[in-house]
Amino acid sequence: MPEADLTDRKLRERAVAAAQGKCPFDLLIKNARILDMVTGRERQADIGIVGALIASVHSVDRTTEAVQYFDAKGAFALPGLIDTHMHIESSMITPQEYAAAVVPTGVTTVVWDPHEFANVCGVAGVDYAIATARDLPLRILTLAPTCVPSAPGFEQCGGDFDPDTIAGLLSRPEVHGAAELMTMQPLLEGDARVSGIVDAARKSGKRICGHARGLADGALAAYAAAGVETDHELTSAADLIARLEAGMTVELRVSHRYLLPEFAAALLDLGHLPQTVTLCTDDVFPDELLNQGGMPELVRLLISHGLPAAWVYQAATFNAASKIERKDLGLIAPGRRADFMLLNTLSQVCPEYVFSDGCLIAENGALTEVLKTPQIPNALCQTMQLTPLQSTDFEIKATGQEAQIATLSQPRFPVWGARNCLVKENIVVLPPDLVRMAVINRYGAGTPARVAVLENWGFWRGAFASSVSHDSHNLTVFGCDPQEMAVAANAVCDLDGGLVVVENGGVVASLSLPIAGLVSVNNLETVAKNFANIRKAMDELVDWSPPLLVFKALFGASLVCNAGPRLSDVGLVDPFNGTILKSCVVDVP
Repeated sequence: MPEADLTDRKLRERAVAAAQGKCPFDLLIKNARILDMVTGRERQADIGIVGALIASVHSVDRTTEAVQYFDAKGAFALPGLIDTHMHIESSMITPQEYAAAVVPTGVTTVVWDPHEFANVCGVAGVDYAIATARDLPLRILTLAPTCVPSAPGFEQCGGDFDPDTIAGLLSRPEVHGAAELMTMQPLLEGDARVSGIVDAARKSGKRICGHARGLADGALAAYAAAGVETDHELTSAADLIARLEAGMTVELRVSHRYLLPEFAAALLDLGHLPQTVTLCTDDVFPDELLNQGGMPELVRLLISHGLPAAWVYQAATFNAASKIERKDLGLIAPGRRADFMLLNTLSQVCPEYVFSDGCLIAENGALTEVLKTPQIPNALCQTMQLTPLQSTDFEIKATGQEAQIATLSQPRFPVWGARNCLVKENIVVLPPDLVRMAVINRYGAGTPARVAVLENWGFWRGAFASSVSHDSHNLTVFGCDPQEMAVAANAVCDLDGGLVVVENGGVVASLSLPIAGLVSVNNLETVAKNFANIRKAMDELVDWSPPLLVFKALFGASLVCNAGPRLSDVGLVDPFNGTILKSCVVDVP
C-alpha cells in the first residue's frame, strides 16, 4: 500500500496538538510494555497515534482521549522488524505470497535485491519488482542489482546491467540503493565496467550494498574504500570483527545458521552491540519460510545463543533503520512512523497484532486483508529457451586410455583437485565417488552443456535438475548417470522452469516454477509442501555431510563470483585468477 507522507504539515500539527492533550489521538494503544530500542529498558506506556505517526509515548496514568482505543493487555510493543538484505525469489513465491507470510510475523520492512529476476529477465525483472511492491502491506525497498551477470565474461545470463543501466535504475525514486556488489575482484583490479557501476552508485547518493566473501586485510579495506557499505557473507567470527573494524554494516543472516553461535559469542565478548550490526534473511527456502518464518527464526536463534533480547531486537529495528537511512522507522517514539507489533514473549517472536502506518495489518498470524492475485508480465514467462537434451550431452569426451580430470573438490568452498580416470570408446569413466555437474545456458546462447566433476560430494543415486542456480540461473544438473541427468533436465524444461528429482530413470518429485524459472504461481503452503518433497527425495539419494555438503549447496554450486573454481555455462572458471577451462579434461591449474 502507498506509504503515508509524514512530511504533511497538517498531520504534524495534529500530532503536536494531540501530544499536548489539545485534541484526541486517532488511535491510543493502552497498557503496552515498551522495550526501548535506545535504552534497552522496559516500561509501561500508552502509545498515541495520529494518522501514520506516533505522536506520544506516555505513562499509563496520564488521561488522554482518542477516537479509537486498543488494549495491549500488557503485551510487549516493539518496532516492526526490518530485513536489511533479502531475495523474495529464493522463497519461490510471488511478492504477494511473501508479504502474506512475513507481515504476520512482525516484519514490516524488507530491503529487496531482485537480482534473481534481473539475471533472468533484465530490466523487466526490476520493473516487476517495483510495480508489485506498490500495493502490498509489506514495505519493500527495492535495490538496483549491480551484478547482472555476477561475473561478466565468466558466465552468461538473461540480462546485462552496465554502468548506464545502473545509473538509470538509481535515478528512479522507487530504487533505494545499489544491491550487493558481488564482482569483488574486478572492482579491486580496477575493471572499467565494475568501477563504472560503483561510480554511478556513489554519484546517486544512495547506499551501496556489498558481498565480501573471502575478503580480508588490504582487500577488505580496498572494498570498503571504494564506497561499499555492507556485508552479509561472513564465514567466521574473525570476519565479523574485521568488518566492524572496517566500519562496514554487518548483516547477520539466518541462511547460515550454523555460524550464529560463534557470532553471538564474538558480540558477547565485545560487551555491547555495535550500532552497525543488523539482521537479514538473504535466501530462505519456502518450507523454512512457512515453518520458521525467516527473520523471527533468526531472532529466536540469536536469543537462544545467549544474546540479550534487547540487543537482538535493536539490531533488527533501530540499527537496521539507521543503516538503511530510514529515520522514520525502528523506534516506538514520538515523530516516528507507527510501525510496531504486540507480542507476549520476546524469545518466541509470535506477535498477536502487527501495525503499519498506524493501521492494523495482521492479527493472530494472518493479514487483515486478502491480497489480489497479480498478473505476471509476459517478460517473466517462458524463459527456458532450450532444445531437448540427450545423455551424450552429459558425457565427458577424451582420447587415449586414461585422462587427467580437473575436479571441483568439496562443496561451498571449492578448490581445484585432480583425478586420473579410464577412457573407454572416447568417453571418460568416472569412479563411483565422483559426481557430475552440468550447466546449460537457458537464454538461447546455443552453447553446449558444460560438465564438471565434483569430488567429496558424497555418493549419489539418481539426478537433480534446477532452473534455480545462483546467480545466472542457468539450467543446472547433478548426478552420476548421464541418462538420468537428461531425464531430469528435460523435465525441468517441460515445466518451463522448476526443480526435478529423478530416481531409477523416472521423476519422483518436482516443483513447477514458471515465473522466470524461479517462482511458482501457487500459494506458500503448496510450494512449501512440494519443495519439502524435493528435499526428502534428495535426502534419500545423497549422503549429506553438514555443514558444507547439504541440500542448499546444490543451488550455490555455480555461484561464480565467489573465490575458487566453479562451473558456469562458459566452462570451469575461476574469476579471481582469470581461469576459463572449456573442458575438465586438462592439466590442473
